[in-house]
Amino acid sequence: MSEAVVAKRYADALFQLASEKSSLNDYLEELRVVKQVFEENKELQTFLAHPRVTNEKKRIFLDEVFAGVSQDVLNTLKILVERHRVGITTDVVDAFETLVNEASGVAQGKVYSVRKLSDAEKADLELSFAKRLNKSVIKLENVVDSSLVGGVKIRMGNTIYDGTISGKLRRIEQNIKLGS
Repeated sequence: MSEAVVAKRYADALFQLASEKSSLNDYLEELRVVKQVFEENKELQTFLAHPRVTNEKKRIFLDEVFAGVSQDVLNTLKILVERHRVGITTDVVDAFETLVNEASGVAQGKVYSVRKLSDAEKADLELSFAKRLNKSVIKLENVVDSSLVGGVKIRMGNTIYDGTISGKLRRIEQNIKLGS
C-alpha cells in the first residue's frame, strides 16, 4: 500500500476524532507545529525509527517533546512510531489539513510568478479563483520562478492553470503545427 494511502487513513481517523470533539482547527494548529518540528529536526525521525531504541523510550520521548499537544495527536504519533511509520508523519499532517480544508470549503494552491506578488495581487487571484472553482476561500502560496518569462501559473491539486507567456507561446506553436 502506498505511503500516501496509509497517511490518508491515519489522517481520516484523526479527522473523525477531531470532528467529534469540535476541535478541527485546534488539532490542525498542533499538527502544523508537529510537522515543523519534524522538518526542522531530521535527527528526530532517525531516532524514532532506530531499531535499537525501545518503543517505551520512544513513547517517553514523545511525551516530553510534544507535552503541549492533545492526547489524540500524541497517540497518533505514538502509533506511527510503534508501527514503523514515523516517516509519513508530515504526509499525515498534509492529508489532515486537506480534509479540514475540504470540510470548510477552502482550497489550497500555489501561484508561480517571476516576482513576489503583492498582497493585493495575491488577494485578487484568490478571490477570482474562489468564484471560478466554487469555493468559499482559496489560499495561494506564492512561489517565485525566475524561469517564467511573465504572467502566472496556478496549481490547484493536479490541475494547472497556465497564464504565463511561455505557456501561451507553446499553445500558439501547437496550433500552428496542427494547422499545417
